[in-house]
Amino acid sequence: MNPYKQKRRWKYLLIVFAVIIAIGSLLYTRYLVKGIARSERTRAEIWALSMKQVFASDDNDFLNYVFSVRDSLTLPAIITDEKGSFITSRGLDSTKTNIKPAPDSKVPGKKSLVYDPVYFKAQLDYMKSQHEPIKINIFSNQYWLVYYQDSALLTQLRVFPYIQLSVIAIFLLVAYTAFSSSRRSEQNQVWVGLAKETAHQLGTPISSLMAWIELIKDKFNAEDDQLIAEMENDVKRLEMVADRFSKIGSVPVLEKHSVYEVVKDYVDYFRVRVSSKIHFEMHGDPKLIAGLNVPLFDWVIENLLKNAVNAITNAGTIKVDIGTHPTKKQIYIDISDSGKGIARSKFMTVFQPGYTTRKRGWGLGLSLTKRMIENYHKGQIFVKDSELGKGTTFRILLKDQTNEQTTT
Repeated sequence: MNPYKQKRRWKYLLIVFAVIIAIGSLLYTRYLVKGIARSERTRAEIWALSMKQVFASDDNDFLNYVFSVRDSLTLPAIITDEKGSFITSRGLDSTKTNIKPAPDSKVPGKKSLVYDPVYFKAQLDYMKSQHEPIKINIFSNQYWLVYYQDSALLTQLRVFPYIQLSVIAIFLLVAYTAFSSSRRSEQNQVWVGLAKETAHQLGTPISSLMAWIELIKDKFNAEDDQLIAEMENDVKRLEMVADRFSKIGSVPVLEKHSVYEVVKDYVDYFRVRVSSKIHFEMHGDPKLIAGLNVPLFDWVIENLLKNAVNAITNAGTIKVDIGTHPTKKQIYIDISDSGKGIARSKFMTVFQPGYTTRKRGWGLGLSLTKRMIENYHKGQIFVKDSELGKGTTFRILLKDQTNEQTTT
C-alpha cells in the first residue's frame, strides 16, 4: 500500500475514534443532566407545595416542619400569581430584596418583600426560558406559578463536557505538533546524513570516469568525437548531482541569474535525452533576474520535466513559460505538459513524501522540489491547473530581483 494512503487511512480512523469518544461523553453527560434536572424539578415542586402550606395553615407545629422543608431548597425560584404579579422568591441576590415582617399577619413567619422590579423581571425572564413553570392550585379559581432556574452544579455540568473536550483537543493538537516537529527534525537529520554520504560515495567513481575519458581521448585521438563530448556532459552532470547532495542541509548561496537562461540551459540538456516524440516549447524574457543556486534549481527543473515526460504516454508537448506576476513582485515559471493530468483532490497530495502513481517510483521528486523552492529559494510551488486527460501546469514563484543592484 502507498505509505501516504496508509498514513491518511490511520488519520481518518483516529478522527472517527475521537468523534465516537466525544459523542459518547456528550450523551452520557446529557443523561446525567437530565437525571439531575428531574431531581431539581421535584425539589422545586416540594418547595412550592410548602409555600402553599405556609399561606394556608395556622398549625404552628406543622408550619415549623413546612419551614424546614422550604428552607432545604437551594435553587433560585420565584412565585407569581396567574396574572404574573410577584408573590415571593428564594435564592436570589439579597441586595436586590428587602424583607420585612408583614403587618397584621396571622401567619407566623409571614413577611412582606420589597424588591427591585427590574432585577426580578430579568430573573423571571431567565427562569421562563429555562423551564416550564410549576402550577399550584390555591383555590378553585386561583393558582400560582412557580419558576425556578438550574443550580450552579447543573449549569456547570452542562458546560463541563465541552470544556473537557476543548482542553483534550488543545492538548492533542499541541502534542501532535510537538511530535510532528520532532519527527520532521529526525527525518531531516537522516535525509541530510544520507545526502552527504551519497555525495561522498559518488566522488570517487566520478573522478575515475573523468580520468578514463581523458585517457580515451589521448589514446584514440578523440578530442572532437561527439560521443566522447556527450560522455563528458553526463559525467559533468553526475558531478553536479553529487554537488547537489553535498549542499543538502547547508544554507545555499543564492546568486543573481537570468531565470530564462538557467532554465533554457537545462532544457537544452534534457531534450536530447528523451524521446524525439516529445516537443519542447520555451517562452520568456531573458532579462528577468532572480536569486538562484543553480545546481539546486536545475534539480527542481529536472524533477518537473521528468514528471512531465512520465505523464505523457507517447507523444506530446512540454511548454515552459517565464514571466512576471501581474500583481506581485515575483517571477513565475510555468511548466506545462499534455499528459494524463492530476485530479483536483490530489493538488496538495502530490507534494507529500512517498506519494507516487508509478509502480517503481519513490515519490520523493516533488517533495524535494517543494523543499528546495520554499526552504532554499524562499519561493512557492503549486499545481496551477490540471485536467484529467489534458495535462498539468506547475507554477514556481520567485522574488523578482531584476531591478535590484545588490547580489543576494
